[in-house]
Parts: sequence; structure tokens; C-alpha cells
Amino acid sequence: MSLDTAYPALSDLRARARRRLPHFVWEFLDSGTGTEATTRRNRTGLDAVQLMPSILHGEIECSTEISFLGTTYDLPVGISPVGMSGLVWPDAERHLARAAAAANIPYGLSTVASQTPEDVQPVLGDHGWFQMYPPRDPEIRTDMLKRAKAAGFRTLILTVDVPVGSRRERQVRSGLTQPPRITPRLLAHIATSPAWALGMAKRGMPRMRMIDDYAPNTKGLPSNKHAGYLLRTSPDWDYLRWLRDAWEGPFLVKGVMNPDDAKRLEKEGADAIWISNHAGRQFDAAPATIDALPAIRAATSLPIIFDGGIEGGLDILRAIALGADFTMMGRGWHYALAALGPAGPGHLAHILKADLEANMGQLGIRTLTEVRNRVVPATRTPQGTPYGAPPTP
Repeated sequence: MSLDTAYPALSDLRARARRRLPHFVWEFLDSGTGTEATTRRNRTGLDAVQLMPSILHGEIECSTEISFLGTTYDLPVGISPVGMSGLVWPDAERHLARAAAAANIPYGLSTVASQTPEDVQPVLGDHGWFQMYPPRDPEIRTDMLKRAKAAGFRTLILTVDVPVGSRRERQVRSGLTQPPRITPRLLAHIATSPAWALGMAKRGMPRMRMIDDYAPNTKGLPSNKHAGYLLRTSPDWDYLRWLRDAWEGPFLVKGVMNPDDAKRLEKEGADAIWISNHAGRQFDAAPATIDALPAIRAATSLPIIFDGGIEGGLDILRAIALGADFTMMGRGWHYALAALGPAGPGHLAHILKADLEANMGQLGIRTLTEVRNRVVPATRTPQGTPYGAPPTP
């Protein structure tokens, strides 16, 4: 049986990932915060966006290529940074970076990943994005930026939607601590997941290796807080200016939901705005990202990245239709890796491309940006704003 037959959609990969992962790891990957209402709104909001099909176009050759910040990618989607990827699957960061290079899409490495920029460098390719959780100490900031640049990361992401830690109750209930400590309860979970357990036995339980270089003493931290909290601060506008001045290269700001913030970020020198509600993992009263997109598109001429609830090529088209210039996914790539090991991310890239092409054919469009002419005007956000309103800056 081929992968296309066994796993034709991300939902199939997600289901297999759940079966292969220990319960506490699944809860780490899949959970949101609170009642997970924001996570559900992301999905519901995308489903509400309707696109009008078109007929009698003859044979259409669709292109899924897109140019973003001066670089042409084969797909309009990249791999979002996810903290502690290595807990989801052994050597996750390198597997994902290698897959991104093969698919000619961006790979984002988190400050709180389980591997360092130097670890990932040999397989990074040309499209490495480094995501920074903001350290308080300017010497540590400077050193982190220097290491990321030397390892081949050319784009910097400042994440601004984590001013404080979230509760993520499902993770707490699962027994997961930071750093992970193997307890009898977790051992019982691990016993049900032999492939994951064998890989971890070979590599050891993951830690935030870059953070460990700067914060060796993690004693006294609450069990649901990681070592990064010893270093980090809640950034302000002065912090953003410092980082903008210190980084030579594209500078992205992730976690934007408010049009007023988007306007100011444009004035302060950001190169692109990343609309995100952290996949519902931080704040459970946030609007769906797709609902926030039209107003932010109208507020700024900067390129816009979108994430939140994407499950296939059709969702990517919906985001582009409402004004996004690029999209990112985090969980999906990790579902794929946990489901199929190193072959998973490549198969997911194939699924996304095939789904994009199928839906572009139904819409009668040859290029991705043509989808902006296919939004059904009657489609409305929960707030009553027409989705079909022109996405002019």
C-alpha cells in the first residue's frame, strides 16, 4: 500500500501519530490552553471562508510557487518553529530542516528547541529562519544572534505573543514536567510506544540545548515552566528596535492580531508581520487568525504570514485569498514526523502540493494570488465583516 493510499490527508497522519506517541507527548503536541476554544475558532473560521469555483478553462497548469521577501519557494507554506520538537520525535529538528531543504520551503528553529543552530547547520539548506524568545541580557541576545547567523539562518523571528507563560492544562494533567523527568506514570505511557522509546533510548531525553548553554542551573523552576524562563523577558517597543538594529537580514514579528500593532510595526522597521494566536496555546479568548487577517491586511502594506488551523492546501488558499502572502504550519509537520518518521514531512509536503493543485484547478486559477478574485462576498466573519472586502492596504 502506498503512502498516498494509506495517508491521503493530514488527518490520517495525525491519527497515526496519536497511536505512536506516548500520551504525555501527544498532550504536549496537540493541546491548547483553557477549554481550547481558540483552537476550535481557528478551524471554524477557516471553514467559513468560501471560494467560488469556475468552469470551462480547458487544461490548466497550476503553479504552487510563490515569491516571499525576495525568495521563491516551491510551496506557499513553511515549517513553523516549535519548542522542544525533539520530544515529539528523536532528532526532530534535523529531520524537519532536511525535509524543508528538500521541499524548498523555510524551516524555523526555536530558541527553545532541543537542538542548537550548530546542530542543524549541516542539513539546513538556504531557508533557515531563527525564532527568538527574547533574552533579557543583551550579551546573551548578541551571542544568540551571532550563533544563528554563523549557522546559516538568514531570517529572524521575534515572537511577541508569549509575554507570560500559559497554563496548558492538558499538558499538566498528562504528568509532563520541564525538563521532562521519567516517572513511573510516564514509563507506563512510554511502554505503549516502542518506536518512540527506541529512538529516545539512543539519543537520550531531549533538553533545550541552546538555553542550557546560558542557564545551566534550572533548580527552583515550577514543573510546568522550562529553563528559558530563567533568561527571557517580556519585550517592549524598545526591545524590538534593539533587535531590528542588531540583525542584518529579514526581520519578522510573530503573534500579531491587532491592526493597530501592525501599523506601528511597519513604522518601526519590521519586514513582515506574522498573524498568529500561537495555535490557541497561549490565550483562549483570542479571535481566529483568519478573522483577524482582513483588517490587518487593510492596515499595512507589509508582507503578511498567516498561521492557525491550516490542515491542507485549501486552507492555504483561503488565507491567501484574504490577503496573506505566505503561510506556516507547526503541529502538522510534527504529526507527519511522528506518524512516519523521517519520511513523514516529505509526504506532507506532497499532500499539500497535491491539494493546492486540485483546488486551484477547481477554481480555474494558474497562480496562487489569483485566488483573491474567488472569495464569495456573502461569506462573513463572526463579527459581520465581509470576507470579500478588497484586501487593499
